[in-house]
Amino acid sequence: MRLGFSVSVLGRRGLPSYDSRRWQNRPHLSVSLAYLRDVFLYLESRQIRMYRMASSLAPYLTHPQLPQFHEQIEECEAELAAAGALARRLRLRLSFHAPAHVLLNSPDPQRLQQSMAELSGMTAILDGMDLGPEAVIVVHVGGHYHDRAGALAAFVQGFSALPAGVQRRLVLEHDDRRFDVLDALWIHQRTGVRLIFDYLHHQLYNPHAVPAPDALAICLATWPPEQTPKIHFSTPATEMVRDRRGRPHPPRLNRHSHYINPFDFIAFLRGLPSVRDFDILLEAKARDLALLQLRRHLAHFAPDVISRFGLIAP
Repeated sequence: MRLGFSVSVLGRRGLPSYDSRRWQNRPHLSVSLAYLRDVFLYLESRQIRMYRMASSLAPYLTHPQLPQFHEQIEECEAELAAAGALARRLRLRLSFHAPAHVLLNSPDPQRLQQSMAELSGMTAILDGMDLGPEAVIVVHVGGHYHDRAGALAAFVQGFSALPAGVQRRLVLEHDDRRFDVLDALWIHQRTGVRLIFDYLHHQLYNPHAVPAPDALAICLATWPPEQTPKIHFSTPATEMVRDRRGRPHPPRLNRHSHYINPFDFIAFLRGLPSVRDFDILLEAKARDLALLQLRRHLAHFAPDVISRFGLIAP
């Protein structure tokens, strides 16, 4: 089992995850890939084998008003190949998570076309790196637009309109308030898209009271036997927050905590029956620091979990 984190490195200064300059300063994928090489070497130094790359790795790649950025992938063919070769040598599992504005069930044709273009761009990056089928792009169903059944059907239609190469990269994640694991399963049965189980989302939105191990099994079963599925794990923020006037308010439980609650993580894994191998992307605001801290907690509180799931000890 591999543990991973997303985008920002906090454990070492001077490791940006992508070229974040504004368009006037001519950012470029080549700069992002140079940053990415250094991130990969940092991951190797910490024995981290899983990483979600920034969705803006190629800045403004599909921006309709900025055509000067549209050829970045072709311009970086050699750099992409080199980055992919390094990732394979380091045994890194890489992925993207599509931005929230990417909606395959949007009723707005312009937004739908832009969403497809962005997914095609991320696919081209993964293909240019020559990564295998476990390098995926995570998407959500999208809005319900006051018609849940219609929104589910619209996703199926939008997915079916994508090029086959993009379809093969996509995986679908259920969410925390609109579409649950069974909704995602309905889509899988009509498209074949692989499913991502998200622990916190399942805690927050589980209208059919599906036990977490069963929901996990549903998602894992959508992956071919020769591929290792991935899931998401996070725990909710519980700290008090204050508004602009300094008044205290309880946190929103759908916001990720900075670190992972180790006891929730341990209880989840200990409670699983015998299951196929899977990887876990940790969604925590402390990023790599949260992953490293979780390893230390597992070594102290749950060496049996490290042994059973083949996790890397600190």
